[in-house]
This record gives sequence, C-alpha cells and structure tokens, in this order.
Amino acid sequence: MPRKTDLDGIRDYFAGRFREHGATPKGMDWNSLDAQNVRFDQLSKVIDASEPYSLLDYGCGYGALYDFLKTKGHNLIYTGFEIVEEMAAKGRHLHAAESACVFTTSESDLEPADFVVESGIFNIKLTADPRVWSEHVIATLNKMNALSRKGLAFNLLTSYSDPEFMRQDLYYADPCFYFDYCKRHFSRDVALLHDYQLYDFTILVRKSDAHEQSASH
Repeated sequence: MPRKTDLDGIRDYFAGRFREHGATPKGMDWNSLDAQNVRFDQLSKVIDASEPYSLLDYGCGYGALYDFLKTKGHNLIYTGFEIVEEMAAKGRHLHAAESACVFTTSESDLEPADFVVESGIFNIKLTADPRVWSEHVIATLNKMNALSRKGLAFNLLTSYSDPEFMRQDLYYADPCFYFDYCKRHFSRDVALLHDYQLYDFTILVRKSDAHEQSASH
C-alpha cells in the first residue's frame, strides 16, 4: 500500500506561482511558452486526432493544453482536473463559451476518457523523500491508466539532467524505470521520447485491443 502523499504544500506552491504570474506559462511554473508548447507537442503524439475524441487533462492548470490542441484543429471533449481551485476557476472563465470544455477540482467527478495526459505535475516534490514521491507518481499513473480507454501520456524530469543544475526540491526520474513499469502494467505499446532538447522525457502508452490480442498469439 503506497504511503499517502500530502499535496497541501504542492497546492500552495502552485497557487503562489499562479497568483504571481496569472494565466501564463510562468503561472504554471514553466520557463516559457516555447517550453510549454514543446511538451504539449510531445504529449499530443499519443492522440489519434483523425476523429473526435475525449481527453482528461490531469493537472490542467487553466486549460492551456485545450487551447493548444484547438489551434491544431482537434475536435475534442475536454475535462480538466486541477487541485488548485484558482486555476480551475480561471479555466472556467476563459473557456465559458466552450461547451465541450469543463474543469473540476473533484477527483470523484472524473470519468473515463479516450486519452489521459499530464504535464509537469510530478516535477515539484519540495521536501518529500524521492522514494515516497515515486510511490505518489506510480499511484497517480495507475489512476490515469484506469481512466484511459485508448492511451495516456506523461512527462517527468530526467535523471540524466546535468548534476550541477539539479535542485533538491525537484523530482528527477529514471526514464527506463517508468518505461519498464508502463510496459509491464499498462500496455505492450509504449514509447519513450527523450530527444527534444529539454531536461525531461515523455512516455506515450497506446492501448489497442486488436494489437494486444494479436501480440499474444
């Protein structure tokens, strides 16, 4: 049984960033709009946008991913889940005219979606022990997997970061560990992306019943 992680400090940290910088990438603790969009571009590779789909954005902030996908021409039903109420409220305000875009701060409201993604919610661990934080990450990924019908995607800071730039309050993950975990527990169809010039990696998990059945024979 994984130890329960106290997220109050994390919530306060991100709420503080949001109050300082507002509905901007810096308000989500990203360095720049470019860095945010590079990560969105990697995560969206799990999505089949050739037909309408539903998406759960786990740790959605104010819904910047929804805006990114709409500019790409995606036709989606979007649910944003966020633990910082101020961010979710801003998302509702900014997207009030979008009937297919909703925000919630209640995990019990979440329903299965075609795709589930997260961007950056695991990076800040503050004073948490890395082993305890790893348990939190795995527990969250298990929830995301259970809610996803066709696939999930997530990113993490990489343990291959330059040591002189690594910080004690950040969580640096072993890409091979998480790739292996997803292969063993979620799907045979897993991709590890670690070639986009940032100090993190993205994992894509695709689910295909037909592929799973054919691969078993």
